[in-house]
Amino acid sequence: MRFLPKLFPRRWLKDESGAVVVDFAIMLPVFLMLMLSSVEMGMMTFRQTMLERGLDMAVRNLRLGLYSSPTHAAMKKEICRFAGFLPDCEDSLRLEMRPLNLRSYTTIPKEADCIDKSEEIKPVRQFTNGGANQLMIMRACIKISPVFPAVGLGGQVQKDGNGDYSLFSVSAFVNEPT
Repeated sequence: MRFLPKLFPRRWLKDESGAVVVDFAIMLPVFLMLMLSSVEMGMMTFRQTMLERGLDMAVRNLRLGLYSSPTHAAMKKEICRFAGFLPDCEDSLRLEMRPLNLRSYTTIPKEADCIDKSEEIKPVRQFTNGGANQLMIMRACIKISPVFPAVGLGGQVQKDGNGDYSLFSVSAFVNEPT
């Protein structure tokens, strides 16, 4: 211990001019990752909210009888119109509408399909207009590209072969009698 003052003179021990640079260099990547992840999470939340709003508004109009017999393309167009800020909405959105049996919910597949742009196009899973007083479920799935695909949350979220992540929304309604 007696030889330490000879190796490190007192003036070096009191000098703190490089201490800020070292702290900054260590904390900058962590701070940037945290900041970029918060932007990514904000965009995910905003897009999920807009998908929920679009589906709810389209189902509301469907429930009120504004569409006599809705088609898959017409409902996609309506959802995208109400959602507003979903990029490439009509090409990336996939819908499923089917009647539900009140006695058994096991007939519904656990996950809704999403469009994977890196694979071949799959046909619509099921889009059935139910009868009067029939419980219906509509599921929507859209694929969205991350804002920062390689940093923070954008690098950690589960992606498909094209590098997009999935957002899901579900709505249930009862067909009104005519």
